[in-house]
Amino acid sequence: MTQRNTSGLVVGAILIGLGVFFLFAEFFNFMAWHLLWPFLVIGVGGLFFIGMAAGGKSTAGLAVPGSIISTVGLMLFFQNWTGQWATWAYGWTIILMAVGLGIVIMGAWAGDRQQRHSGWSLMKVGFVLFVIFGAFFEGLIFRSGNSVVSQFLFPVLLIVVGLYLLVRRFGPGPVQPVAPPSTTGNDNAAPPPQAPG
Repeated sequence: MTQRNTSGLVVGAILIGLGVFFLFAEFFNFMAWHLLWPFLVIGVGGLFFIGMAAGGKSTAGLAVPGSIISTVGLMLFFQNWTGQWATWAYGWTIILMAVGLGIVIMGAWAGDRQQRHSGWSLMKVGFVLFVIFGAFFEGLIFRSGNSVVSQFLFPVLLIVVGLYLLVRRFGPGPVQPVAPPSTTGNDNAAPPPQAPG
């Protein structure tokens, strides 16, 4: 399937999904729209994965916008449900993790090991930034009273990330492969003399 056909499939599926959703809301007097509208964003992200699956390995790149849009939808659902809109102050780090996840999925779909490795690295960076900025905003700026998040979760995550970085820095390095033993039995033997040319 060509890129143009895949784009048409994604856009067409988005429009059909929107139409069905609005008809459903109209006929069944759907009053929970103010709580469930983020699922529309999540669905749009899911359509990118449908396009990726329909287009084959050449459309693996659709995993990145699909991951970003789906993650934003999940974040909007959480914030809309809890009213914690201020978490956008550090929520952008989750989008960074979503980009990494999209790259991991793209690499897995296309069979590119280097892309998967790059995606995991980006996800780790995003998680470390999430912990640092989350602890800063939740612990020092927002101070949401008796919130378990500000009192316990982010401090514990800071300790865990710090320990991980220390162990990674000062812990044992990667195991080096051992050279196989020589089959001649005499490793110190001089090479045979060359015939004069």
